[in-house]
Amino acid sequence: MRIDRLDHVVLTVVDISATIDFYSRVLGMQEITFGDQRRALAFGQQKINLHSAGHPIAPHATSPTPGSADLCFIVTGGIQGVLTHLQTCGVTLEAGPVPRTGATGPITSVYFRDPDGNLLEVATYDQSIQLS
Repeated sequence: MRIDRLDHVVLTVVDISATIDFYSRVLGMQEITFGDQRRALAFGQQKINLHSAGHPIAPHATSPTPGSADLCFIVTGGIQGVLTHLQTCGVTLEAGPVPRTGATGPITSVYFRDPDGNLLEVATYDQSIQLS
């Protein structure tokens, strides 16, 4: 077996509508509805399925808890554009910009939290250096 890519992750959240508003407004994700009126956030070729706290959909993680995720999203363009956008959206930074190492090389990251307290990292790759 060889893994090709990550298809989706699940976030357990207190308020699905507030989560959709935040991720749509701040991160530009698109709300989608699928299956039996389940709601998710789509971006690129991935999605984030949303489960309401106290009502997870089986099967689910052993201890689905709002605020327990730590996610990193890669954006195109420079980090200054990210900072300007986050400021316009009224988002408070936890840290950054700071150098980090992404899956394929050096990145520059900023950190902030979503309405449930999940740690979100938005990063840009340093195009001059990539790991093989």
